[in-house]
Amino acid sequence: MKNLKKSLGVLFVIAMLFAFVGCSKENVEDQNTTTITETSSEAATTEAATEEATEATTDLSGTVAVSGSTSVEKIGTAEAEEFMALNPNVTVTYESIGSSAGIKNAHENVTPIGTSSRELKEEEKGWGMKEVVIAYDGIAAIVHPTSGVAGLTKEQLLGIYNGTIKNWSEVGGADNAIVVVSREDGSGTRDAFEELVGYKDALTADALIAEGNGNVQTTVAGNPQAIGYVSVTFLDETVKALPIDSVEPTIENVLNSTYTISRPFLMVYHEENMNDATNAFIDFILSDEGQAIVSEKGGIPLK
Repeated sequence: MKNLKKSLGVLFVIAMLFAFVGCSKENVEDQNTTTITETSSEAATTEAATEEATEATTDLSGTVAVSGSTSVEKIGTAEAEEFMALNPNVTVTYESIGSSAGIKNAHENVTPIGTSSRELKEEEKGWGMKEVVIAYDGIAAIVHPTSGVAGLTKEQLLGIYNGTIKNWSEVGGADNAIVVVSREDGSGTRDAFEELVGYKDALTADALIAEGNGNVQTTVAGNPQAIGYVSVTFLDETVKALPIDSVEPTIENVLNSTYTISRPFLMVYHEENMNDATNAFIDFILSDEGQAIVSEKGGIPLK
């Protein structure tokens, strides 16, 4: 009888142990189930956020047509490439036709956005377009790298372009006739340069006319007696930029206002001709990322 009681006691203890193990296992399974559920929920939330961000980028679609200044072209096309990379359903085009033509295109909605490398004229301001400054720029007087001229005063530069100074010897150079190179009518760079230097509508009749910054630079680079002017965004080793009044045409000197032959880069448009894609493109240019591109392409960012 004593042995029977002992055996029953042992069986009871074993049964209790199995019951405890079973409960523990259920608790572990419950905990594991809860953990898995939470992890799945977090994954779903992350996935949804990623999809939302992707949609925010890919939902933008359409065409952004821009036309205007050749000076703005380098910056404009670089901005367009990056914007299209971020928004693969958007196509951005840039037609380099000069500031005046670009402003007119925007006014007539040939392209919703026009670019200008000069301030708007009084007549153009009367068209009621929105003006957005996207960058600043300096205009550099350039000569052949072998030119013996170290620099000019603004008065000397004025004399060269209005035709009262015709020989390099008059400004410290060799005894050679000066070949003056200027831009075509309608060029924002020409309008800004003429206004800032002070010879508006008084260009020497002997001047060679070149269309676009690139052609001016190529002409000067190929002629040791030539002088021209280009946006500082175009400067390279093929030409020499001249200090004016002993001040170099650098970004720093434009920003501190010691180099005064400078102007804004503008985008102009009528608000009723804009859409989500065109507005987003301008917003991108004004963003930190867009302004970094301005700097990379030789322009002067807003901040």
